[in-house]
Formats: sequence, C-alpha cells, structure tokens
Amino acid sequence: MARLFLTGLLLCVIGMTGLRASSKTAPTHRPLTMDEFKAYTETIPDTGVQFDMVPIPAGKFKMGSLEEEADREEHEGPVREVEIRAFWMGRCEVTWNEYDLFAFSLDLKKELEEKQDKAQGGGDAVTRPTPPYTDMTFGYGHDGYPALCMTHHAAMEYCRWLSMKTGKTYRLPTEAEWEYACRANTQTPYSFGGDPEKLDEYAWFADNAEGQPHPVGKKKPNPWGLNDMHGNVAEWCLDHFDPKRYAALPGDKASLNPFLKPTDKRFSHVVRGGSWDDEAGMLRSAARRGSIREWLRQDPQRPQSIWWLTEALFVGFRVVRPVEEYEGLKNLRSTVTKTSPYQ
Repeated sequence: MARLFLTGLLLCVIGMTGLRASSKTAPTHRPLTMDEFKAYTETIPDTGVQFDMVPIPAGKFKMGSLEEEADREEHEGPVREVEIRAFWMGRCEVTWNEYDLFAFSLDLKKELEEKQDKAQGGGDAVTRPTPPYTDMTFGYGHDGYPALCMTHHAAMEYCRWLSMKTGKTYRLPTEAEWEYACRANTQTPYSFGGDPEKLDEYAWFADNAEGQPHPVGKKKPNPWGLNDMHGNVAEWCLDHFDPKRYAALPGDKASLNPFLKPTDKRFSHVVRGGSWDDEAGMLRSAARRGSIREWLRQDPQRPQSIWWLTEALFVGFRVVRPVEEYEGLKNLRSTVTKTSPYQ
C-alpha cells in the first residue's frame, strides 16, 4: 500500500513538473484547417478575463497614401504593394482588465516561479513592469477601458507573457499588418470611406471624446469586425519608426509583410490609428507617427522607466496571432534594458 502511494505521488510530481516545464517553452503549432480559422474568444488561463480575436484573411493591399489625400504627411509614401498572410487580431484594444494580470498580479506563486527561473538561468523568463509612481489610469476609468501609458518594451513583454500563459503565439502587429487590417479591403482615407464627418459613428477622437479615452468596443466596427481601429487609443506596432521606410521597399513587386525590426533603442517605434486626443487627420488608415522621448518628460525616476510613459496617455495596443509565423518574427523579443540608449 505504501509503495502504491509513493508511486502515485512520484507520478504526480513528474506530471506537475512536466506541466511546469511546458508552460515555459515556446508554443508549438500544427497546421490549421480552414474550419479552425474563425473568430474565437480567448480566456486567459487561471482567470475569468476574456478577449475576442477576429480572423483577418490573407491578401495584398496598397500601403500608404497618395499625395492628394487630405492631411497626408510625406512619411506616408510612396505607396507600395504589400502581401500579408492570414492572422487573427484582437477585436478591441487590450484593456486594463487584461493588462493588470501581467503588470500587477504578482502573487506569491508567481514570485516563487520567477525566483526559480533566475536560479535555473531562465533566459526566456518574462520580465514584468516595475511599479509606476502614480495611478497610470489617471482617473480615466479601469474596467473595460483600454490600458495606456505603457512603453513599446512593456507591450512586447505583455505579448510574450500572454503567449506563455495560453500556449499560442501572440505579438504586436507589424505596421503593415495593422494598416491592412484597418483598411479591410478599402483604399479610402478611413475604413468607412472618405468623409471625416462620419467619424463620430466609428471613433473616439478630439471632437467627441470629451478629453479622455472610453470603454472599448462602443463604436461601429470596420468591415472586418475590428473596433476602435480609428481613435480611442493610438496603438503600438512592432516596427522601429523610419520616416523613409516606404521608399526602401520595391516599387515593382509586392513585399511580404515588410517590417523594421526593433532594436535596443528605446525610441522611436511606430504608433497607429490616432487617439481620443487627436484630430480627424491622425485617425486615417495611412496615418503614422513615431514615439518620442518627450513622452517620458515628467518621469521623475532615474533611470527613467522602460515600462511606463508618463506623457503618453493616448497610447495603447492590441494583439495579433499569426496562422503561420514569418521566419524573421519567430521568437522575436524586446532587447530594451535599463541601460539602453534613448535613440
């Protein structure tokens, strides 16, 4: 009897160890069938927090804007043809309900796991944000509201954490994936056409937001079912920002999901979609901007945080999940540290 008990206990320990190890390894995938490529709701394990993912079909599109488009900036061109593989994208921006699980839920079990990772030399261990010196919601609202003020590094680490929690590959969208999903088979300035007077139906922006972000998913979606691609909070993309990026792409053939790999520099990275604080022109599908050091201006910490941007009350993000990951994006992670250069 004692031998059976000990054998059972040993098998239980081995099983738990296997589960523990599997949660720390990179997700593996089998080819998906077309029946599986459909909308789904993800539940973050060990929580009741959920978010919706929308399938984005593969295709080609014209990235950028033509010179005659109103409010166009020079770095939105020249227009280039881009090819994108199928992927899923978050229907809405990541909310505080989701982000808090990564940023603030450091219970005893997680602390012990992190200590074990360090003791075992776990180079893949996810790092987590240091506590902010102030309330990063800035009183705008929490439940159902988009998370904001996080750095590009923090958004990338959230995606790695989410991937480990779920066993699926989640990451930030490339700039090309973001614009492709925003346009949703349109070439007009906005996904609903060219008339900015209709923005009130689809977006929170300077004219209707009353000086603050709003709960996600309350405005009309774009043709592919994505909410808040225009406005509410501007969204991080994976890419390093280069105003001359499009000119470097070929003009005689389609580029396959071109992206500019982020480095250890803290700035500048691509932000898309415009926000509650922006005028209509910044909410266009082709509009782009790069993050700047001034978004850290009031951070009193030295060195300044690699996790929080005190001036970026208008910046958030959403996640994507590739059906088939691009070779150059496999296992990509942020290389930013406290000693990283600003630019």
